[in-house]
Amino acid sequence: MKKNSKGYVCKVCGYRSPIKLGKCPNCGSWDSFEEVEFVEESELTKPIPIEEKTADFLQDRIKTGVEEFDRVLGGGIVRGSSVLIGGEPGIGKSTLLLQVAGIIAQKEKVLYVSGEESYSQIKMRADRLGISSKNLYVFTEQDINNIIVTINQEKPLLVVIDSIQTMTSQDIEGSPGGLNQVRESTRIFTQIAKKSGMSVILVGHVTKEGTLAGPKTVEHIVDGVFYLEGSRNDVTRLFRSVKNRFGTTNEAGIFEMQEKGLVGVKDPAIEFVSQNGNLPIGSAITASLEGTLPIFFEVQALVTPTYFPIPRRVANGIEY
Repeated sequence: MKKNSKGYVCKVCGYRSPIKLGKCPNCGSWDSFEEVEFVEESELTKPIPIEEKTADFLQDRIKTGVEEFDRVLGGGIVRGSSVLIGGEPGIGKSTLLLQVAGIIAQKEKVLYVSGEESYSQIKMRADRLGISSKNLYVFTEQDINNIIVTINQEKPLLVVIDSIQTMTSQDIEGSPGGLNQVRESTRIFTQIAKKSGMSVILVGHVTKEGTLAGPKTVEHIVDGVFYLEGSRNDVTRLFRSVKNRFGTTNEAGIFEMQEKGLVGVKDPAIEFVSQNGNLPIGSAITASLEGTLPIFFEVQALVTPTYFPIPRRVANGIEY
């Protein structure tokens, strides 16, 4: 059966691309792509027994070395997958992913793409975290076409996009950060991951309501959606799974923000309880279950006289 599809082809070497590129990754020619309609025979695929793929699939994960991160993802990053990690500004998303990129770069090539920070800013954070590797490449760019060319040239095992809201392309309608730009950018990076076998981690901003900024379809495009939560006035961070095609969504991990970055908490069950065994007056212990992770909290209450006609309740670190 014949199939028609539109795309772009290089006038110099004939290289095909689903989107218009500024520079041909095959011959290096600039501004050589023109839109054409491809008419080609669609390939007939044969059904494959599920056992033939299952053995390789289960073993094909990238271990990051960050235990809490790997556990929440289901045992590591699946090759060829796209993962979206959201969180409030300043919560530690970039720090966590730079740590992950630095560890993987000890053995494999990693491309860290930043549309928000300069190279010197990322270098300062890497020095603070003690990250140094010749396999970790930093690319400060927002244009998707230039990023695609770099990915095809470097062929990294992992690509980090920080953040997806800053990515833009002249071939996509809408303003940078708009609904259409965010959706199509996510789709393009996900397609690249599936075809090449590399993994992509996308950083996403969240709204004041705590949901990911952008269209809801973005969460359907990617393979996993995870949140890094916490208060900027506290060192504790909660990393939880919302969607995971390759693992359970009933997982959560606890991190502590320290000078050397985010460090996993080994025993979260007693992390938030006084260790002396004697609870002060006005304190109580309550239990909570985050996925399969049991956590005990110490809640303290203080009552003081007020000069207001109506008493006021103030909460810190708890929603009521």
